[in-house]
Amino acid sequence: MIFVAGAPLCTDSSSSCSQGHDILTDLMKHPVLVSASSSFNDVSERKFSVCKDSSPGISRHNRWVYIFQREYATVDPALVDVVGTDEATTCVGIVIRNQNSGMTSVAHLDSPDVVDIGLAQMLAFVVNQSSDVMLDVHLIGGFDDASPEHVNGSTECQRKLEGYSFPLCKKIVDSLAKSNMKFQIHTLHVLGHNTRRDSEGIAYPIFTGFLAETATGSIIPANFDATTRCPDEVVRRIRVTASFEDPSWKGRLLETYDTQTDQFVIAPCTWGMHKMHIAFMLQNLTDQEILLTCSTSPSAEAPDFVDNQRRQWGYLIQHPDWRETFPFKKPRIFQRTEDKSWVRLQAKSSSSSYPYAD
Repeated sequence: MIFVAGAPLCTDSSSSCSQGHDILTDLMKHPVLVSASSSFNDVSERKFSVCKDSSPGISRHNRWVYIFQREYATVDPALVDVVGTDEATTCVGIVIRNQNSGMTSVAHLDSPDVVDIGLAQMLAFVVNQSSDVMLDVHLIGGFDDASPEHVNGSTECQRKLEGYSFPLCKKIVDSLAKSNMKFQIHTLHVLGHNTRRDSEGIAYPIFTGFLAETATGSIIPANFDATTRCPDEVVRRIRVTASFEDPSWKGRLLETYDTQTDQFVIAPCTWGMHKMHIAFMLQNLTDQEILLTCSTSPSAEAPDFVDNQRRQWGYLIQHPDWRETFPFKKPRIFQRTEDKSWVRLQAKSSSSSYPYAD
């Protein structure tokens, strides 16, 4: 069930507002959410980096968790100060926070296919089954990427007509509305609310990332750099594409962080030799060809998009067998250090539960 400003959005489940499209339309027009989105636009985006000086960013006094595409993490405010994500163009970042406990879950949703199971994964540690608590929700990401041209015929053409952002946003609000949980939406910075256009009318997202402060629940637009997109950046990026071919991940968000131990536990994912052959082929493409081939929004990607893709392919070429990365299909474990960075746990012997591999 969805609430805005303390009031349910719709109480008549038999009316037209029970449909995802109409719910999304109503939410996008809701004066409280329109005002909140306008205010969010006025907030300066923070550039985040692990730094020792006093410049804006995540210092070593902050304990943070970063989420990549198709990942989620639920964090305890007693253990984590900041949780966030970025690089979301047609993707949507969602925050669900328990008002009573402060438990906060963040996910980077990239497809309607992962919404239902993904929400269940997020809620597992946010609220007890018997709890009737109101959950704060923020949605940031996605923009008006739909094609303005009329196209007839195939499903592929229809997808281009709708774009990627709209079906995803529609599915999210529909699932929230159908749930027995109470979701209070505070931020809906998606689609038209998150779109700017250049002089030629080309659409771009205003913000592609954010952070959530677990103590206060505050949401701030943010951009992260390589020092904070960790740990295990390249492997986690590879898991995104590899998971599409791994049936064990069908419909699920990628598990990446252990809420109770405050450790990154990078759950394993498999890939075959054909990934290496594809990597060889893609490495030979020009930067522009990579954007057109690998991105859902080529004109909206960050400057480091192509480099990030090439680093993944380089890793796959060096490690074509997934067992080199996940021996015995065990997770890769990272522990927080005294300076708040992350270090890989190494096995003391071959019989260790989590064998180490370079």
